[in-house]
This record gives sequence, C-alpha cells and structure tokens, in this order.
Amino acid sequence: MKEGDIVKAALNQSDGKLKFRPVLLLKRMPPFGDWLVCGIASKLQNKVDQFDVLLNEDDKYFKETGLVMTSLIRLGFLAVIGEKVIEGTIGYISSEIYTRLIKNLINHLEIKI
Repeated sequence: MKEGDIVKAALNQSDGKLKFRPVLLLKRMPPFGDWLVCGIASKLQNKVDQFDVLLNEDDKYFKETGLVMTSLIRLGFLAVIGEKVIEGTIGYISSEIYTRLIKNLINHLEIKI
C-alpha cells in the first residue's frame, strides 16, 4: 500500500458505528506507521469547493480508482487508522489529484497571521 491508494477500511461514522467504506491513503504517520486517511463518499452535495475533490465516472482516470460511481474525496473526513482495519486496495488516484488534495489540506491548515 502507498500514498494515493484507495482502500476499503472500517471507519467510525458520526453515529459512532463502524462502516467499511472506501478511503484514500494520504500519509503514514509516526511513530507506528498508521495511515492518515480521508473518507470517500457518494453524497456529492457535501462537496466543499476548493477543498474536496470530485472523482467523476466520466473522467478518463476514473477506472483506476476502483470506485463504482462518481464520488467525493472529503478532506474534512480525516482519520488515522492501523493497517489491521484495511480490507485491501481497490484502486488509486493520479499523482496530480493527490498533489491537489495535499495542497488543499496544507492551505487549510496554514496559519494566517
């Protein structure tokens, strides 16, 4: 598994229940090598402009994602998970999309004084 891979993993939902869903691997985290991930959802109405990224099933790269329908990579749905809750890799995103997501996250976290 590597950064930019889309995997199925168990994530806590807002109601506290675990749900297996597609997530994007963003970065391994110290000290134990757990993964910083963000959730991928099919509810497109939750899109935050200039933050989230839409993966449209009509796009040329969509097949590589392993997703079955147009979906939203939600940077506001972050979690740190261990490999034991990852079911397996289903696909990946392009390096351009990965870079855009990381830049969006950095811009959001940047301190503006």
